[in-house]
Amino acid sequence: MNNQESTGELLAFLLKGERQGAANVVNGLLESGEEVQHIYEMVIKPAMYRVGEMWEEGEISVATEHLASAIVETILGQLYYKVISKSGSRNRTVVVSTVENESHQIGAKMVSDVFELHGWNSHFLGANTPVDELFKYIEMAKPDMLSLSMSIDSHLESLERAIVKVREKYPDLVILIGGQGLNKNGGEVMLRYSGVLYFRDLGSFENFLLQS
Repeated sequence: MNNQESTGELLAFLLKGERQGAANVVNGLLESGEEVQHIYEMVIKPAMYRVGEMWEEGEISVATEHLASAIVETILGQLYYKVISKSGSRNRTVVVSTVENESHQIGAKMVSDVFELHGWNSHFLGANTPVDELFKYIEMAKPDMLSLSMSIDSHLESLERAIVKVREKYPDLVILIGGQGLNKNGGEVMLRYSGVLYFRDLGSFENFLLQS
């Protein structure tokens, strides 16, 4: 079964609310030798992007979108044993969060897991972290890097507010940004600020980690 077929099968189970079926798709890919990050990028991500598109177009209800997200979050939790079993020494720290008012955290969680796969100590703050609370946490954790996710383009103001506040106090802290909400203008946002890097997919993000 190729990636497109796996994505279609996963999507069908998500829309029907069949958690076991969805988990079986992912487990089958693992058993066939697929890496966790490949499953994230090539199967789970496109399935969830399609769920989001269907919700925006009125093809599915909010409840169905929430159900699909909940199933995927459960699957990510079950996959975490694969992440920690392959992670190396944790000598660098990253704070990973969504922007304020952003309720979708699956993309950020996948980024957090990829950081850990590459030996980072990832502090995953989850969804809807207020800018002031994010700033306080950065002051406490003193990370080597910050990663912010945004899945809806209307949250761009929240993203830029976070970047500006962090940059004022920590001019040298590298900030990574990504998420479906930045697909149209992520590159433009990156160019407006120093030390901000935009990644459209997990593959390019992982290549960056391998070189850093």
